[in-house]
Amino acid sequence: MENRIDELLDLIETEPERLRAAELLNAEAVLATLVGKTVRSAAVEETRVAITTGDGCRYYFYGFTGSEDPN
Repeated sequence: MENRIDELLDLIETEPERLRAAELLNAEAVLATLVGKTVRSAAVEETRVAITTGDGCRYYFYGFTGSEDPN
C-alpha cells in the first residue's frame, strides 16, 4: 500500500512545465483543425476557454498553455 501511495505522489508532483508543454502541443493540434472555420463565440470559464465555431462544434482549451511575449 505504501508503494502505491508513493507512485501516486510521483504522479501528482509531475513537473508543471512538462504539463504545459503537453497541453501546448494539444492546443496547437486543435487550432490547426480550426483553420478556415469561423469562431462564433468564445468564453473564458473557470478552468478552460470554450470556443464554438460556426458549424456548432465546441473546442476547449485548458490552463496549462500560459502565454509568451515574443519581445
